[in-house]
Amino acid sequence: MHLSIVIPAFNEEQLILDCLDSIKLSVGANAKPGFTHEVIVVDNNSSDKTAELATQAGAKVVFEPINQIGRARNTGAAAATGDWLLFVDADSLLNPGMVTDILHMIESGKYVGCGSVMHMPGLPWWGNAAMRLWTVCSVTFHWASGALVVCRTDAFRDVGGFNQEMFAADEIDLSELLKKWGRKHGLKFTILTRHPLVTSPRKVKLYTGREITSQIFSVIFSPRKALQDKKKLPIWYDGRR
Repeated sequence: MHLSIVIPAFNEEQLILDCLDSIKLSVGANAKPGFTHEVIVVDNNSSDKTAELATQAGAKVVFEPINQIGRARNTGAAAATGDWLLFVDADSLLNPGMVTDILHMIESGKYVGCGSVMHMPGLPWWGNAAMRLWTVCSVTFHWASGALVVCRTDAFRDVGGFNQEMFAADEIDLSELLKKWGRKHGLKFTILTRHPLVTSPRKVKLYTGREITSQIFSVIFSPRKALQDKKKLPIWYDGRR
């Protein structure tokens, strides 16, 4: 098994090394014969030292000039040589237990892919409530969060990868496509729950409750218009770090 780990990164010099260190630790703890991996960081037109730091850390760095999360992930996947893809955000941390569960999922031969529940430390009460709601939806509907998506490379390419008409929530769209592909091939898509992905709560710290609420309502009440225009998605695209 050859696993390609793809990290989309836009101005992530503050967090990219922590992410890469977590990958090194987690993959190293699961080393075994026949398991190889590569790490691909997609520099999504950064103006800081993201690419330089990733290169120094031993990652393969590819460049995507158009700022769009799904497009960056697709660019990384196009450069990947693995038979499985693992997409993880640059502000997130893998852990050995999660990678163990991912490898067991792959080796079982029963799945097209998976996502994971998440843990964001230091959230306010309303942030924890929102995270609990998302977790219920994710586990119930088998929707992966964008912070972590794992899938077979052939399935990813067959369904067309991440939808580049969408600037957010494209991981839900991809989850649905992978589930449909999986049903045709007798395979399932699941959400791992034993070892949550630790991901940064920085958006809650960088944006006010009013800004976040306004963004959520914009997506809820006009999803097509909001999700297909990055100007309407400042929390994802205004570059605040």
